[in-house]
Parts: sequence; structure tokens; C-alpha cells
Amino acid sequence: MKYCSTAGKVQGLSFEDVLFSGYMEDGGMALPETIPAVSRETLKSWAGLSYRDIVLNIVPLFVSQQELPAAKLEELVDKALSSFDCPEIAPIKHLENGLTVIEMFHGRTWAFKDMSLSIVGQLFDYFLEKRQKHLMIVVATSGDTGSSAIEAVRHLKWVDIIVVLPRNRCTQIQELQMTTVKAENVFVYRADGSSDDIDAPVKRLFLDTEFSRKYNLCSANSLNWARIMVQTAHFFFMYLQLCPDCDQELEIVIPTGGGGNVTAGLIAKRMGLPAQYVCAVNDNDIVARMVNTGLCELGEVTPSLSPAMDMQFAYNFERVWYLCSGGDAALVRQMMTELERSGKTKIPAPLLTQMQGEIRTFVHGDEGIKRTLKRCWEENQYTLCPHTAVAAAYVYSQRDQGLKATLPSVCVGTASPLKFQEAISAAGLPTLDSPRLQELRASPTYAEDMELTDNWEKILRRKVEQMTEAFLARNSM
Repeated sequence: MKYCSTAGKVQGLSFEDVLFSGYMEDGGMALPETIPAVSRETLKSWAGLSYRDIVLNIVPLFVSQQELPAAKLEELVDKALSSFDCPEIAPIKHLENGLTVIEMFHGRTWAFKDMSLSIVGQLFDYFLEKRQKHLMIVVATSGDTGSSAIEAVRHLKWVDIIVVLPRNRCTQIQELQMTTVKAENVFVYRADGSSDDIDAPVKRLFLDTEFSRKYNLCSANSLNWARIMVQTAHFFFMYLQLCPDCDQELEIVIPTGGGGNVTAGLIAKRMGLPAQYVCAVNDNDIVARMVNTGLCELGEVTPSLSPAMDMQFAYNFERVWYLCSGGDAALVRQMMTELERSGKTKIPAPLLTQMQGEIRTFVHGDEGIKRTLKRCWEENQYTLCPHTAVAAAYVYSQRDQGLKATLPSVCVGTASPLKFQEAISAAGLPTLDSPRLQELRASPTYAEDMELTDNWEKILRRKVEQMTEAFLARNSM
């Protein structure tokens, strides 16, 4: 398996090449040159497999035995999943009024990103140990990715990580999960801006080829192909849990922020998974406007009760455009250039038609989130997180309109409600608590602030240099 860039000027990369990367040198994002096929017979043979075993079947389709032997992959996956607090990894809950939720938040930081990043962290460790090579991860986060990435690598010898979060735009618990970590290979900044504001200086670091190569910069958000690769296994797992006979499609409703999940879902569909997708978004609804009208136009980010969805451009839609255009890199490059220059681009009719055939959208704002949280609690004594509530609201709206469900449906439960006390309180639901929450609130914090008047790119460059110097000093003794 070889990898290419959505911008079309980089081809023939190995899995290891794209594992240790962010944006490609031509500014694009990594994808496989070909999508592996999973036959219906193979899919049926996977029915009943655990999440672990689905991962062990999916990853070798994208990574050769020469790069990653099967026995080593099994060892890495077992180590990664050992930190999860339930044996099923992602249990499924069947609730009233046709609502089905797959709980993908039983990892260390209570977010679905733990499922992929715990494995990606082990992949980092394996390949870096072989090469005796230092890696510098730089992460811009809207809330959950930062803490998941920190937990995945905080004890790894060969990795340092810098996380930049949007100050006062995450929940208190999301922020504390990042700022209370004290480790010599972890540094956290709180920036006075949105997640889109943070993305810009981080992208400039990756696009500085000389700097990126010198310091081995890498991303741990869904910009990194390895995250998407592991997430394709999520979709096969949930499908086989709900459609074990493999004789029908499954409607999968995805709370959507950066678009990594729907990208993985579209790849799974191209591999042979019978699925339909609904992207559920909050009032930061660029995904819905783009899919419905064909106009991708950036605007202001509105803080909400579902902060992981508070962004104006779901950056993985660069990959979606590439997939839905049949790999038209020139078109994708043109659209991204227009978007970066003017803040908007028009999706050509053939591409838009293909997107609309594969993705539907649903918009649900804060007031609706509160109503949905309350309804689910009253009907089930079950608390959703506010992001999952946006997906659940889509299911409720279909039922309330008297629309008969023609397909089985599942909502992706992206995070634990424990992380979103503000939304739970706003909906008037009982307060949640746990020993780990109490420990977080009582812990000291370790972070630096970046103000609007600061040069964020310069600060990040200097921190990369300092952490690399410290790593070299630690390992020269």
C-alpha cells in the first residue's frame, strides 16, 4: 500500500512516511493511492468479532506485513486497549423511541478519539524505537483531541507533544484533562481564539518543509492518516454489531466537527461497507451549508454547548472532496487555494451531486440540544453528551415527523457526558460526578497563555526547538 496527497504532488509514500506527518509537503492531506476492497463474504466472516479483532483485520489492509508484522500489531493493539474501562470497548445502548447509541468513550479521556489515538500512540512507539528517532507532535485541538493525544504519548520515550487549546472555549473538564498533566514530554498552551484561529499557525509550521523535517513534526489529530485508518474499523464494528447478517444498509449519524469520522466512514463504504451517513452539526453549520448549497464560505465561530463542533471549516472535507471527485487532485488543490485566499469556494455540480448522494446533514443548536438531553433523560434515565445529543435529535426528528425508519440507525456517541457539566446543568439534568472528576478539579495546572497580540507561530517554533534540545539533553547522558 502506497500513499498520496490530496493536492496531487506527492505520491508513493509508505505507511511510516504518513504516520510521521501532518500536512503533506504540497499542502495536501494523506490518503491511500488505492482503497482496499472487503468482499461481502469477508464481511460476513467478521460478524461476531470483537472490536480488537476487527482492528486486527482492517489495519493490515493498509499496512504491509513488511512494515508491521501481524504478531507485533496484535501486541500493540492489546497494549493500547488495556486502558479501556469496559471489555466491549464500544458497547451499544438500545433506548426508547428507536434511539440506538454506540458508546465510543470508554478510554482514558472519555472521548471516541481514545479508540484511535491509543493505537496510533503505540504505532509511534514501535516505529520510533526501530529508528531511534525523536518525534515532535504539535496539536491544535477544539477540546478532545488534545487530551487523547497527551494520554496516548505522555509516557513514550521518543515523543514530545505540544498542545494548543482555545482558552475558555472548551469545557472545564476538557481543559483540565490537558492542563493538569505534568510530564517532561508534554507542553500545553491556552490560546485566546477559536480552534480555526489555532489551526492557522500550526499549519504554517507543517508547511515550512525545512523546519518540519529538521524537527520531525507530526500531527495527532485526524489530519494524521493513521487516525483515519483506525477509525475505519469503528464503522465495520458498529455495522456488524447491528447488521450481523450483512443483508442491509446501516444509517450512521455522526456528530461532526473536523470531519475525520465521516471521512473514515466514506473510506469504509468504498471498501464495501453498506452504510449511509448523516453529518449532525450545531449552529456552526458550514458542513450543512456546503452539502446543501455547494457554497463553502467561512465565517465566525459561535461558542456552543457542543464545543468540539465549534469550527467553520471541517478540514477533513479536503479528503471528502478528493474521494467524492474520484481523486481529482487538481480540482481539490484549486478549491483549497480559493478557500485559503478568499474564505470561500464553490463546489462544482458533479462533485456536489456525488457528495449529496453520500452525505446528508442535520443542524441542531443549543436550545435543541438542551431539549434533546432532557428528553433522553426523561425517557431513559440516560444522559447523552451534547455532541451525541445533536445526532440523537436527528433520530427524534425523524420519528416525530412520522417518517418510518427504512434502515436500522445508530448514533455515534462521541464523548462521555462527564466532560460536559455545563450542558448537563443548562438542560436541568442531575449533576454528574466521579472520583476522577474530583481528582481533576483538585489538581494543579501547568499551561501557558497565548494572547491575541502574541506571535503564535513564533512562540510555537521556539517551543519546538526548546523541547527538542531538552530531549537531546535527556538522551545524551
